[in-house]
Amino acid sequence: MQIDQRPESPWQGKRGSDGYLAQRALQGDGSAFEALVQRYSGPLFSFICHFLGDYDQACDILQQVFLQLYLSLPGLRLGVPLKPWLFQVARNRCLDELRRKRAATFSELENGSEEEELPVAVASLADGGPLPEELAERHDLQQLLLGAIQDLPPRFRAVVLLRYTAQLSFAEIGQVLSVPEATAKTYFQRSKPLLRAALSEQIRAGAPS
Repeated sequence: MQIDQRPESPWQGKRGSDGYLAQRALQGDGSAFEALVQRYSGPLFSFICHFLGDYDQACDILQQVFLQLYLSLPGLRLGVPLKPWLFQVARNRCLDELRRKRAATFSELENGSEEEELPVAVASLADGGPLPEELAERHDLQQLLLGAIQDLPPRFRAVVLLRYTAQLSFAEIGQVLSVPEATAKTYFQRSKPLLRAALSEQIRAGAPS
């Protein structure tokens, strides 16, 4: 029997890397694919569930994401991390679900320009309050923050959730959303006054009269 003596590509030698596990999965190693599922199922589910606000739908979409990963393995670039690709698939599936639910409203959001203006009342808010990450450190406000994130327009919601739940860099978020890194940063900054406004409204609504 002739032994294939072709040199390993660099990623193949990194045991446990995404590329290594994907290559093993392509070769029929079910445990390697399961390792990829275990590696990313937690952050992916958190992102999907918070994006849609629906546990059951999040379960379904998570399965769709990993099915798409399995079917796409032969054509993926295995020398790069799978994380941005997986979150891009998850985000696209979430958007498909939102389009299905509210096609008319969502199409208006999606077709807006990247430099679309925020509502005047929100854009005029002072930017001197605590940042969302500072609020999140206070346990009593975590649920309010998640609710406020859920109410963001889809493009801003995706950036915030990718930043907080998936801990992606802005460069990775740009890859997921297919926008420049600077645009991802802009969306993130524009989400802050929206979050502050929503949090302030929720706190006022919950305050005793």
